Amino acid sequence: MSKLYHDNTPLLLESGEVLAELDIAYDTYGTLNEAKDNVIWVCHALTANSDVADWWPHTVERDKFLDPERYFIICANFLGSHYGTTSPLSINPATGEKYYYDFPRITVRDMVAAHQRLAKHLGIERVKLLIGSSIGGFQCMEWAILEPHFMERLALIATTTCSEPWAAAFNESQRMAIRLDPTWGTKSDDAGIDGMAVARSIALISYRGGAAYNATQQELTTPEEASFERRAHSYQRYQGEKLRRRFNALSYYRLSEAVDSHNIARGRGSIAEALKQIEAQTLIVAITSDILFPPEAHEPMRQHIARNSYHLIESEFGHDGFLVEHEKLNRIIENFMSNR
Repeated sequence: MSKLYHDNTPLLLESGEVLAELDIAYDTYGTLNEAKDNVIWVCHALTANSDVADWWPHTVERDKFLDPERYFIICANFLGSHYGTTSPLSINPATGEKYYYDFPRITVRDMVAAHQRLAKHLGIERVKLLIGSSIGGFQCMEWAILEPHFMERLALIATTTCSEPWAAAFNESQRMAIRLDPTWGTKSDDAGIDGMAVARSIALISYRGGAAYNATQQELTTPEEASFERRAHSYQRYQGEKLRRRFNALSYYRLSEAVDSHNIARGRGSIAEALKQIEAQTLIVAITSDILFPPEAHEPMRQHIARNSYHLIESEFGHDGFLVEHEKLNRIIENFMSNR
């Protein structure tokens, strides 16, 4: 069950806007040892929550890299997500009503600033491992640059140093779908929800890619007559409806903007100069079929992070391979944690 940290200290965002107060939902697993040197901090991906065991299969288990018998594992729901942390559905103290469209634009650095407050509240000064995939990797990179001594080891999985036009194009198409929903603009928790279902179906194409679709959505039999309904069609509708039931379009919209704003070079000269500030022993993991953040997107990390090891996971599941290929990932991370 998630815990909630409430902070009354205003949070100044990169935009110049201020959140007067802050709620952060988080989960922990295992026991913090006396030396406080057994902490693993997980930064989650776009629509996940702080319950890692819920969305990252077979990782929070005995003899896995998030073994709660060995480690104290923390995951915080990031800023803007409606799974308990301050988001568009939170109450704006200035009005006494929900923020809705007045919720400010946020960046990945703003998300990290919120995480840093939680770490201070929990008395965590250093973690054994900071790990994240996708936008979780964005957060880890930013944190490792902003606070290089906070982590002993760093794991960056299926991620990138900046959002390229290819990824941003997918995100804008998703926002277009949300804006076309006739309920968008109304002050309602469900505003834009049907548009978000369409947006999710667009996102799935980038998460999986052609190889995964062709491997998993082929017709089971050859039709005798022309058929205009395909397995892939029902899969797209199912994925959209699944997110529709559990997420919120206002959060989804703001979070996609945060993804597009990601660039670790911003204000730091260049990507190379930014990455050279990372001091932790770093694991970099890419996925062969990832079309969102392909293997070549990981090259700057390989070239400019001083101490790193690189692994390429063979998978036909695209960007979602970091969720599906948990056995391969477990072996890689366990080896990384045991090497000096």
